[in-house]
Amino acid sequence: QVQLVESGGGLVQAGGSLRLSCVASGRTFSSYFMGWFRRAPGKEREFVAAFSWIARSTLYADSVKGRFTISRDVASNTLYLQMNSLKPEDTAVYYCAADQSWPRIRDGYADYWGQGTQVTVSS
Repeated sequence: QVQLVESGGGLVQAGGSLRLSCVASGRTFSSYFMGWFRRAPGKEREFVAAFSWIARSTLYADSVKGRFTISRDVASNTLYLQMNSLKPEDTAVYYCAADQSWPRIRDGYADYWGQGTQVTVSS
């Protein structure tokens, strides 16, 4: 079992920055693929970014590429999402997720989810 707890959301003006954190506990964090997803009001959940511990590679949605950076600190069992140049359309509840399958994370599925943290970007 893996427990995920997100933090770092808030209200920010367009063009501003936020850093989200996701602390994992439970099973060995380093063996899981991790990702960030978001759900905007009235919309379906969408993929934002993912981190592959095997390939040390990252994957981003086109909408956030060049603005968001996903990273992980194994020592503290923490996943981060640095969000720069925020836009009003980035407003959503952001969730971190963990799974042992890279294709599942990449395609938006995961065994474990956090409770979410609200990000609101004002224009």
